[in-house]
This record gives sequence, structure tokens and C-alpha cells, in this order.
Amino acid sequence: MTDADPSQQRIISIDLDEGSIVWRNPDVEQERRVAIFDLLEENKFVPQRGHPDGYAGPYRLMLRVEEGRLIFEISREDGSPLEAIILGLGRFRRPIRDYFAICDSYYQAIKTATAQQIETVDMARRALHNEAAEMLMDRLDGKIAVDFDTARRLFTLICVLHIKG
Repeated sequence: MTDADPSQQRIISIDLDEGSIVWRNPDVEQERRVAIFDLLEENKFVPQRGHPDGYAGPYRLMLRVEEGRLIFEISREDGSPLEAIILGLGRFRRPIRDYFAICDSYYQAIKTATAQQIETVDMARRALHNEAAEMLMDRLDGKIAVDFDTARRLFTLICVLHIKG
């Protein structure tokens, strides 16, 4: 795929399996909207498995969780399926839990804390988000090549899939 057009190696549509999302609050819903908007504006997404017809993007992506596994359902631009990438979620459970805990602290801090306290919590939130994005990039290695910003936004969406009421 070295001769593929890099401008086509991207996600043009992303959906979350609504059946995987049990509950949302307004803050998380806003995070989801922003992550999707930013992801569609700019991303790098290159499935590493070659396809017999040489298809190399753009892609439609459906994210879902099933039986403790994260599933990336990848389709062509016309919606016809290409492949599914399945990742175990065990390694993500703690970062997801920690990310939600720090986000809760951040949302609470916005309401009552000083600017310095908010900045401190936000720095911790970003650091945790960055570590989780790097972990996602490692887990996708050899399956899907993504850049750092794409991994960060995908991690946000993976978190949204894990909200329990």
C-alpha cells in the first residue's frame, strides 16, 4: 500500500453502536460530538491488511463492544464491508476507569475550583488521555496504522462505549 494516496487513507464516517452505550450524561455527549467532529476533520487511518482489489480508502468505521472485545468494523466508502479488527479490552479497563474518574474531577473543578486547580486537573486528564492513546496505537500495531491525534479521538469514543448507567 505504499503507492496509495495518503489523502484517501482516512475515516470519512464513524458510528458508535448505540446498543453498546447504556447511558450518557451531557458532558460525555459533548466529548463524543467533539471527538467525532475532530476525527472526521483530520485523521490517519490505514488498515494494514491488503485487499485483493487494492482498496486503500477512504473508510467508514463502526465501533462496538461485544463480549468484552472492541470491534472496529471497517467498510469501504460505499458502505460495503472490508474487515473487522477485534481487540481485547482487558488492558483498556483501567485507563478507561481512570479517565472517567479524572473527567468527573475536571467537570466538578470547573464548577467550583480556582483556575490553577482546574489547570492541574486538566493536565492530569490530558496526560492520562495521551497514555491511553499510545496504548491504543500499540494494540493496533500491525492491524491499523493511526496517528497520535486519531488514537486520542478513538480512545475518547471507546470510553463513550463503556458508560454504564
